[in-house]
Amino acid sequence: MKIQEKERSPLVKIGVSRQVVIPKKIHRELRLVPGDYLEVELLKGRVVMTPKALIDKETERRLRESLKDYAEGRSYGPFNSAKDLLADLHHRTAKHKSKKP
Repeated sequence: MKIQEKERSPLVKIGVSRQVVIPKKIHRELRLVPGDYLEVELLKGRVVMTPKALIDKETERRLRESLKDYAEGRSYGPFNSAKDLLADLHHRTAKHKSKKP
């Protein structure tokens, strides 16, 4: 019986200003692009880097507000298709226009 060898992890060298190059295969697999953020942690003597998405404070505020609206029942749907959504939107718009003096 043949024992399979474990695939070796690529080695990287720490640069003068503490920079580390992420190997191309890993970079591509994680779909990283210049400007992305990585969270860096020390876990049990290992350095762990995890891709993170950041959102600005205004987007965070609006998301929090929309989740509150949804939790309080101020939402429409669900819809089975975009066509159903548009039909509902046109129906609500027509009702709103007919109420104006």
